[in-house]
Amino acid sequence: MLKLSRLTDYAAVILAQIARHPEQPHAATELAETVQLPHPTVSKTLKMLVKAGLLESRRGAQGGYSLARPASRITAIDIITAIEGPVAMTECSHAEGDCDLLATCGVSDNWQRVSLAVRTLLDSVTLAHLADSAPIKLPVQLPIQSVSLAADMA
Repeated sequence: MLKLSRLTDYAAVILAQIARHPEQPHAATELAETVQLPHPTVSKTLKMLVKAGLLESRRGAQGGYSLARPASRITAIDIITAIEGPVAMTECSHAEGDCDLLATCGVSDNWQRVSLAVRTLLDSVTLAHLADSAPIKLPVQLPIQSVSLAADMA
């Protein structure tokens, strides 16, 4: 099964909570209580999101965590990459990928197209979409037919 880790799911939940109230900084303890997750898990997740540049942290009485940029400029792929690393369907589907079967497999170009289509879709979903209670309107047809690889342009 292809699925995101719990920590990535938690990151989206925490970020959505912050996005719903962007006017104020949020303490880790307050976030843990609001989203009903253990404080150590929330703290770990917040640190990862700060390191990835999605959140800013301020110390002091008026401190806490806030979005590093507007929710409309943070994408699902940003959140996933912050916790999981690069989004790719197979090892050869991302730039740093390495594969011993590349010369003989015959499917790497199509896996790269699938990976690019998935990344394109995830890049079109913003934190603002995720934080909204209204259903996200996704495209009826995935953009895989229009995906061009760098090799196609050479």
